Amino acid sequence: MKAEYFLVLLIAFAVPFIKSFSRELNFYKYPLRLLPTLAPPFAVFIIWDVFAVFRGHWSFNEKYITGLKIISLPVEEILFFLVIPFCALFTWEVVKYFMRKN
Repeated sequence: MKAEYFLVLLIAFAVPFIKSFSRELNFYKYPLRLLPTLAPPFAVFIIWDVFAVFRGHWSFNEKYITGLKIISLPVEEILFFLVIPFCALFTWEVVKYFMRKN
């Protein structure tokens, strides 16, 4: 399946994104907090990935990606460094919310 990596990211992103608009969590009220949190690791890992692919340290199986590339990386790989940290931050906020309730 050509879009498997993309579909996995979409599934991982869907629930945290939808639930991030919960009024109880207030996660949606501070979208600008995401930028300084996501940008540094995003930049570091994209540079690392580009370098690693260029050097031949790793590659991506064309069987599982859409084929769309940005700076020699599959679009799914670039999205990975936004989606997974977003999910981690959301999870952290949910844990903090429930710790405050106890």
